[in-house]
Amino acid sequence: MFEGHDTTASGLSWVLYNLAKHPEYQERCRAEVDDLLEGRDSDENDLSNLPFITMCIKESLRLYPPVPAVTRRLTQEMTVPGKRVIPPGNICLVSIYGTHHNPHIWPDPEVYNPLRFDPENSKGRSPYAFIPFSAGPRNCIGQNFAMAEMRVATALTVRRFRITPRDSKVRRLPELILRAEGGLWLRTAPPTGANN
Repeated sequence: MFEGHDTTASGLSWVLYNLAKHPEYQERCRAEVDDLLEGRDSDENDLSNLPFITMCIKESLRLYPPVPAVTRRLTQEMTVPGKRVIPPGNICLVSIYGTHHNPHIWPDPEVYNPLRFDPENSKGRSPYAFIPFSAGPRNCIGQNFAMAEMRVATALTVRRFRITPRDSKVRRLPELILRAEGGLWLRTAPPTGANN
């Protein structure tokens, strides 16, 4: 229960914040939803096919992973780069935030660029370069539901509202769940030329 609502709320907040800061991507998301729905009300099947919104969500999860780090206790000896050996029983911290901001993997890591997740741009990237839901046998069992939930909430929000940031800068608070100091405050207005 804790992970299912707190992490998704964090992820969704950062997605909306990034779209508010990047109106060109927000408009492209809106157009994607409008094209898909073509003036009709949505249903869950419609909103499962939104590739650009999915790329925007993934890029927000890369920049602001809801869970910035995880720990694992080693059950067997592990050799890491530099030929160092970590004996079993040790607890290792995996920095998801650090991995997602590593300039050797992600050029210009502080820049919000959803096109990083275009299938053509993702070719050859390690599956462990993007791990907002952890990885391996102990990854998040709710990741597909969380992605679907964020996709629907993002799609319906940008379809009904034009979002702008209230504050130009926010300060991240890397707690158990990544938050913004004082929250993420956004302004909403009807989208330009909307009949919704």
